[in-house]
Amino acid sequence: MRANQHRPPRGGIFSWWRQWSKRESTIAAVILAVLLLTFTLSIISNSRTTTDTDTISEWVPFTPSSKAQQNAAFCLDGSVPGYHMQGGFGSGSDSWLLHIEGGGWCNTISSCSSRKRTALGSSKYMDREVQFFGLLSDNPLRNPDFFNWNRVKIRYCDGASFSGHPEGELKNGTKLFFRGQLIWNTLMDELLSIGMSTARQALLTGCSAGGLATLIHCDDFREIMPKDANVKCLADAGFFLNEKDIAGNHTIESFYRDVVHLQGVSRSLNKDCVARSEPSKCFFPQEFIKSIKTPVFLVNPAYDFWQIRNILVPDASDPHDSWRQCRLNIYNCNPNHLEVLQGFRNSLLKTLSEFQQNEEAGLFINSCFVHCQTWMAETWHSPTSPRINNKTIAESVGDWYFNRKTAKHIDCPFPCNPTCYNLDFGRG
Repeated sequence: MRANQHRPPRGGIFSWWRQWSKRESTIAAVILAVLLLTFTLSIISNSRTTTDTDTISEWVPFTPSSKAQQNAAFCLDGSVPGYHMQGGFGSGSDSWLLHIEGGGWCNTISSCSSRKRTALGSSKYMDREVQFFGLLSDNPLRNPDFFNWNRVKIRYCDGASFSGHPEGELKNGTKLFFRGQLIWNTLMDELLSIGMSTARQALLTGCSAGGLATLIHCDDFREIMPKDANVKCLADAGFFLNEKDIAGNHTIESFYRDVVHLQGVSRSLNKDCVARSEPSKCFFPQEFIKSIKTPVFLVNPAYDFWQIRNILVPDASDPHDSWRQCRLNIYNCNPNHLEVLQGFRNSLLKTLSEFQQNEEAGLFINSCFVHCQTWMAETWHSPTSPRINNKTIAESVGDWYFNRKTAKHIDCPFPCNPTCYNLDFGRG
């Protein structure tokens, strides 16, 4: 598997569970999607050249939470959560950037039990050291606005976007810990105690499920920070659409309903939304983003590969594999496929039309076949990064955060943007 630009795949995957029931195949598809996303991000990260001085980064150690045991804030398997942190310096010593790791969700006892044996459910399997790239980089050439801030990568190990509650554990009869909200509260308390309580500037960010967590906790983050601090939130590929799949099924809505009910998530969701809707619908950002008072910037590809492969065209919706090659590489899509994908893009833009009118909002909606884009140097800010109106994502976010200029960039439809970093899931 490679992350290549503009190169067609020469093979395929996703065919081995066809004989399963619809329920089983859906669960298997989601588990594989999470593992595939994690593997893809790992491959991209590990493929960086270390001969390029612009991308060399120090290894940042894992810090287990010192407050987790006393607060009973545990990962799915009962291990201690944690984070990686590089301290700020110079003019950025009193500024903080938090980035919440992504990695999907678990919606059943079975999938959560599988997840707890991975780094997405247990700190026992997490890397002891990681490198910081993209918006976490300390290189001013690659991260011009935030390179000298205190930068924290929050590891994700609860399976519900830091929103689960222990009450859900009573239902499962297994040794699974649904403590996402407790983990969030504990980590925030810890970071406040080591300097974040005096922050002058702060930016809460996250990728994928971490982007969703960013939106869920954005106003809470604003509340715990100093009143005179400039606090904003950035969600990268975290705006998951509540759309039917190509077979007309509510696949993602059903999946989210299972997550919310299993882990007792409703208590962490927007109260106004929960009061008027079924709680699981309030796990979709489109249902509560207008209620967020803190300024928000959304980075989202209009052709998000994760959403195409798991919301629009999940495996169960394509029994004859007619979308197989298209799902691997957008350049393999035929005109009929592209018409459906353009419809999905139109749904995203329509859903964001009200948000776009918010004067404090920021947008970067490009036409790339990718998922998260802020944590990689290649897509955040480099000579070959995706651009809209000749602006990289980093430049756009900086313009918005520091109020330099309006930053609402919406790309033309695929395939108009030659700067796109399009992933290729074909086998070599």
